[in-house]
Amino acid sequence: MQKFLKCSLYTSLLIGILGMTHLRSLAMDIPSPPSKEVTENRSQKVVYLTFDDGPTPLVGKILDVLNEQQVKGTFFIVGKEIKQREAILKRIYEEGHGIGLHTYSHNFKTIYNSPSAFIKEMDKTLATINEVLGENLDIKVIRFPGGSAGRLNQNFYNELTERGYKIFDWNVNLEDGVKPGLSPSELLRNAKKSRDKSECKIILAHCNSKNKTTCQALPQIIHYYKEQGYRFEIIDNNTSPYYYRFKK
Repeated sequence: MQKFLKCSLYTSLLIGILGMTHLRSLAMDIPSPPSKEVTENRSQKVVYLTFDDGPTPLVGKILDVLNEQQVKGTFFIVGKEIKQREAILKRIYEEGHGIGLHTYSHNFKTIYNSPSAFIKEMDKTLATINEVLGENLDIKVIRFPGGSAGRLNQNFYNELTERGYKIFDWNVNLEDGVKPGLSPSELLRNAKKSRDKSECKIILAHCNSKNKTTCQALPQIIHYYKEQGYRFEIIDNNTSPYYYRFKK
């Protein structure tokens, strides 16, 4: 009986420790609120419709929808995806949509190895974009693959801002990156949820081959925000950054 009680006590203690570890792990995956400096001047009803991981074949269809709806979006470009899709990148630029940098490889082990490795990937992507477009753009708009939460720290932040980079996370998540099979109605429901009270909305969407329903949901999402009195704008070097709070 004594042995049984000791065993039960040990088991309960072990479960409790594992449970707390799991909760801490989950907490690390939940972005902290944005810092005060990135929430100022966000009282206007503006929505930024952003798409990660392009250019991809689906981007052509997304651009068709945006043109039909007469709104602009911002595309965070992955450098390695440009090859053989140069025409798509050119169309994004020529039709007046925003362009941001989203690393070259999108390989988490490589890009987050050090701030210098991360910056090198952004520089390589910008160089590829300029080569294709025949321009000399100085794009400072960047997005961390997977978001900055748990990845951005003071050292990282200092090196990025010294080079003039502006970090953009999001406060509205369609969740199509982790759940590409969501229906248009589910995506619309997610598009109405904001993680803060700011009137300024930055919507995270994806344009991979599995995100066909995202394209289908776009007209409804755009209609919803227009009905709410929002205007659609692109993110560029003049846009105030938006990133999650990090430990100093």
